[in-house]
Amino acid sequence: MHGTETIPVGRVRDGALDLLKWLALLSMVLDHLRYVGLNLDGLYVPGRLAFPWFCLAIAANLHRVRDTPVSGQWRYLGWLLLFSAISEVPYRMFIDDADTLNVLPTLALGLLVARGWQQKALFDRGLALIALMLAAVFSTHLMFGFFGVLLPLAMLLVFRRPWYFSVVPGLVCLAANQWQVLLNSSTPVALMGLAACLIAPLAGLVLLRHAKHVSPPAMRRWAYALYPLHFLLLLLVRKIIA
Repeated sequence: MHGTETIPVGRVRDGALDLLKWLALLSMVLDHLRYVGLNLDGLYVPGRLAFPWFCLAIAANLHRVRDTPVSGQWRYLGWLLLFSAISEVPYRMFIDDADTLNVLPTLALGLLVARGWQQKALFDRGLALIALMLAAVFSTHLMFGFFGVLLPLAMLLVFRRPWYFSVVPGLVCLAANQWQVLLNSSTPVALMGLAACLIAPLAGLVLLRHAKHVSPPAMRRWAYALYPLHFLLLLLVRKIIA
């Protein structure tokens, strides 16, 4: 992979981006399978790929439409906020001891921050600043915290840098996770989780740049509903096996 190579941009459907989204969704479901009542702690490792790959998908979408009207980005934000609200009850039903909001508010704030860096208009920069302030004040209430909000921007910066700069979003991803616990633990799962956080941005970037000819099912707006629905389905599974 050459450092000056960029992700292809166009109006056609990007199969590699759809594949990234499907893999991120699969990683998320695998991560949440740890809560159905079985001994599946090892799924923590592939689960570390989900959030950075969703952030990379946000960055890829912003990169693709950087020279087009931003109305689609407002719709994107609107869907994130809508399903943030819809998903909160199923999320808390499934994660009994949840001490943060579901992941979609973090992604919505991250979208605003990355978009503000990209658009450079005063209004967009103002929204990005507000998003950063909210992330700082309510960091403990956001899944992946303040650094999670920064991750889409860190991912977006990767598009303009040689591939080895993906270590930057890798470190941001690690900071967004429980890095102290991972570093202090000597268990194989913790060490592999640490590695997964660091390499997830590079792995996603490699996929976007080289899986150019794949054609998975397009992930359109209906896919937002998969987030609350998967909590309900896994809750049903937990009740069945309990």
